[in-house]
Amino acid sequence: MAGLALITGASSGIGAELAREHARRGGDVVLVARRADRLADLARELESEHGVRAHTEPLDLTADGAVERLVRALEERRLVVDVLVNNAGFGGQGRFHEREWRLDQAMIRLNVMALTELTRRLLPGMVE
Repeated sequence: MAGLALITGASSGIGAELAREHARRGGDVVLVARRADRLADLARELESEHGVRAHTEPLDLTADGAVERLVRALEERRLVVDVLVNNAGFGGQGRFHEREWRLDQAMIRLNVMALTELTRRLLPGMVE
């Protein structure tokens, strides 16, 4: 069995495809992204086509305390993550000094802080 994979940015694109591949291999998934409707659609698809459990956690990982809320939700559901796929992320365009600082801050929170904090919080359970 492929174990339980938590996949961020799972509502579309690469994240959704990684979730499909993990489910094809028999693994359960925790799908994390901002768009609850897309997560729910994907969860139904994975459960019906592959017979796996697909949990959804609609969440904006750029928000303050988002990783803590996610970890708490996993603990409440008694879900132990075996595989972490830090897929969520985005980039900036244009001249750095002309871009909106709040967007660059959100990009740093997601691409660096959330990814690192989530890895740090889930790694001990994955090592066990």
